Amino acid sequence: MRLKDKVAIVTGAASGFGAGIVERFAAEGAKVVCADLNGEGAREVTARLKDAGGAAIGVEADVTSSEQVKAMVAAAVDTYGGLDVIVNNAGMPQRNQPMLDVDEETFDKIFEVNCKSLYLAAIHGVPVLRERGGGVMINTASTAGLRPRPGLVWYNGSKGGAISLTKSMAVELAADNIRVNALCPVAGDTPMLGEFLGGEVTNEMYAKFVDTVPLGRLSTPRDIANVSVFLASDEAEFLTGVCIEVDGGRCI
Repeated sequence: MRLKDKVAIVTGAASGFGAGIVERFAAEGAKVVCADLNGEGAREVTARLKDAGGAAIGVEADVTSSEQVKAMVAAAVDTYGGLDVIVNNAGMPQRNQPMLDVDEETFDKIFEVNCKSLYLAAIHGVPVLRERGGGVMINTASTAGLRPRPGLVWYNGSKGGAISLTKSMAVELAADNIRVNALCPVAGDTPMLGEFLGGEVTNEMYAKFVDTVPLGRLSTPRDIANVSVFLASDEAEFLTGVCIEVDGGRCI
């Protein structure tokens, strides 16, 4: 097993990419903390992992709250004795619309969830990783941070920030043997897709978007989970500051 006995926190674990990541992590032997603002959803995912023979706990956590992120990290340490991997997967989309139509409250929330959460995970998680002698942080960014499009200006900026933060943390934390990398997925068939496309997803809109992906489909939770397992494993021990495009060629 590629992640045998590694303790991992995954945020946004109740659905979408996060649910795919915790499923693969558990299957690879990790002890998983499934964290989500949707506490019931986190517990449901945890129950499925346990039914399949995995080791997991569910935690309700708002990744924009310092106290809740602190408690999330403490839950990993109290339950499993330490922490090896943090996957900052929780994210907030932006409804596709003109940049001037986005209100200030929404703007603030986008940056809190997509950027401030990385700060809080570092503040509370890095000291624990240091005690372990090193570890891994994986941040879910987006192709939007690499190849921005109109209608998602503030979301693009938040994910560009996540990419820059990933590279900056990778350099500073290298001396602590803490690797920091990012995933840059193209949109997938998740609850966020409708927001990115500006509302209800019609067959025509869906087909038009898929046509922009050279490999001819959107991403799946398993696609993102497979790359996450690699980055969290010792196979990626010489990779840090890398922002992997999991996008079927979208960014080419």
